[in-house]
Amino acid sequence: MFTGIVTDIGTITHLEQQGDLRARIKTSYDTSGIDMGASIASDGVCLTVVELGPDWYDVQISAETVSKTNIGAWEAGKRVNLERALKVGDELGGHIVSGHVDGVAEVVKLEDEGDSTRVTLRAPEELARFIASKGSVALNGTSLTVNDVAGCDFGINFIPHTKEVTTWGDVKLGDQVNLEIDTLARYVARLHEAG
Repeated sequence: MFTGIVTDIGTITHLEQQGDLRARIKTSYDTSGIDMGASIASDGVCLTVVELGPDWYDVQISAETVSKTNIGAWEAGKRVNLERALKVGDELGGHIVSGHVDGVAEVVKLEDEGDSTRVTLRAPEELARFIASKGSVALNGTSLTVNDVAGCDFGINFIPHTKEVTTWGDVKLGDQVNLEIDTLARYVARLHEAG
């Protein structure tokens, strides 16, 4: 479990296909405090640590995970949002995030509004119904509030702080973004179908 509050920006330093995809991620986390097998959300994808170094960790990524996320576009030098798994007693500053990405959204519009940046994204049609104005989504592992929804498109405002402490300061038109819908929205929709 995660909260969608990014605590580090990592950098992909190496990718290698070894049956599964193996990625090395450079981090400012104290890796002596990371256990083998720990879960770290990397751009919102819950990945398992399989090897550790002084300022890096390796993860193995299945073909299934690659097919459902933006990981297929990862390359050396790419910056990724990182979050360690939630511990009992940690502050829940965002919303409950599982790290199980539902699909990929595309950035279709960018516009500055004061010091903030309004980003419009297009969700896959089968996920759009779970996105509601003033509801929560996790995008590349960041817990965010939806400003507005029009069909499959939805808008998010990024304040300067968020752009500084996450990779959202790097956003470009056409970017493919990992999307995890709010778990609560999924259950409400399921109950509505059953009713």
